[in-house]
Amino acid sequence: MTTPAPLFRHNRSRVALALVSSLLLVLAAPGLGDLWPLAWIGLVPLLLAIRSRSPVRAAGLGFVAGLLYYIVLLSWVVIALGRYGNLPWWLSLAALFLLAAYMAGYFAVFAAIVAWGQRRNLPLLWIGPWLWVVLDFLRGRLFSGFPWQDLAYTQYRVPGLIQVADLTGHYGVTFLIVLVNCLIFQLFLVFLPRSAGAESAACRSMRNQATLVAAVALLAGALFYNGLRSAQVAAVVATAPTLEVAVVQGNIPQERKWNPLMQRRTLEIYTDLSQQALAETGNPDTLLIWPETALPFYPRTSPLFGELCRDFVKRNQLWLLTGTPYFQTSATGEVHYFNSSLLLDPQGKSSGRYDKQHLVPFGEYMPLRRYLPLPRALVESVGDFTPGAARPPLSCQKARIGVLICFESIFPELARAWARQGATLLVNQTNDAWYGRSGAPWQHLSNAVFRAIETRRSLARAANTGVSGFVDPLGRLTATSPLFEPCYLTAALPLLDEKTFYVRHGPWFVWLCAGVVLLGAGTGFARHRRDGSNGC
Repeated sequence: MTTPAPLFRHNRSRVALALVSSLLLVLAAPGLGDLWPLAWIGLVPLLLAIRSRSPVRAAGLGFVAGLLYYIVLLSWVVIALGRYGNLPWWLSLAALFLLAAYMAGYFAVFAAIVAWGQRRNLPLLWIGPWLWVVLDFLRGRLFSGFPWQDLAYTQYRVPGLIQVADLTGHYGVTFLIVLVNCLIFQLFLVFLPRSAGAESAACRSMRNQATLVAAVALLAGALFYNGLRSAQVAAVVATAPTLEVAVVQGNIPQERKWNPLMQRRTLEIYTDLSQQALAETGNPDTLLIWPETALPFYPRTSPLFGELCRDFVKRNQLWLLTGTPYFQTSATGEVHYFNSSLLLDPQGKSSGRYDKQHLVPFGEYMPLRRYLPLPRALVESVGDFTPGAARPPLSCQKARIGVLICFESIFPELARAWARQGATLLVNQTNDAWYGRSGAPWQHLSNAVFRAIETRRSLARAANTGVSGFVDPLGRLTATSPLFEPCYLTAALPLLDEKTFYVRHGPWFVWLCAGVVLLGAGTGFARHRRDGSNGC
């Protein structure tokens, strides 16, 4: 009797499957398709494509899938560099391709290791999810880190599925997504003809039953935990003290933001919107929050800052947290520039300042500046800031505020550090005008949802052009603004001070995943040395 030919024999079919994975993941991404269920099946075509392939060929298919996915996902890079950074279009496209290729490299490594493990009869369910989490963690650390749109963030609109993040961080949600993808792939294999040399039916049956039971148990446990924590946190939120907060979205065009002639007009836009917000709340203790660099001048040298403190803050007896550029001169006369958040009290005095710690490479500072042959004009136009030092939370009435400036919200360890220091409210100030009309503002927002769940803190988000809004400790978006419209939003935000398991223990789940991956690699090498083993 002849053995059935394996499906997807031809490379073109396998490449097509890899590209289907790209398409499914793009459609699942915030701001692009928002079809979040597709993330739970998005990797299945890629797993089918790399089945029975060598690690090298599997890496190629993984790279193809990742490259297309990231070219679409990160297309806003061309807007930021080309339209607002004044780089020529060809250089902007080259930067997009290089960044997408780097990100796709993690897809390639995943595919190669999975293919290597399958050749050594290692169960996919005990390779894929664990490995993916480790690679995500590395991507968030290497070369200053760029954890943009880990798979978990596709679920930001489904709070009932993501409460486990206060236990494992967002990595746990990513793990579950990849686990389901691998489980569906395993079910597909039941209907695919087996190729020659496949392991014995007995071994396959034993292993599949054991891994299936374990996978289903993990998924059931996660669903139970999601429901349990939703009820528990909702009860706490209902009785928690609150702070009235208003976020103001000025919608200042990026191309005019730093024009000296726009400084006074910018201030008028923000103060007018703020007056409307205060009139709506009717609460003199409302905390006003303006976006990143809402003040287009240096407070220490501009007379407009004195007018703001005297004629608006002190006259209205209010609290204002505003983004601003800031500078200090050291004892040696060296000037250091910061991307800062400044808290003004009802007397118009500075009550505290936070300087952004995690700066954007090539945007806020130039890595290896003296060695990289990039146009100096680009560096001067976007600034060369100094990273700030860790500070205690800013005290405002009954709240202690932890500030995340711009893309600091994509780094979970920063929000975790604020919660560990006693912050009861998180504030994300950003200027997403750089992204233009792309999916990036929604992708950026999706990170904030997970920072709220991981820390069980309310989060207020003030964005220059949107998306501004509020996230409660359950990760629910209680209000969001439209894009590219001046507006304000108000809410009474609950103030919680519990320290979640994730806040107390950090990325423990990543270390668990790394241990499983190392154990699997050791098992695979041992089987390779035994060469004649059945793999049972």
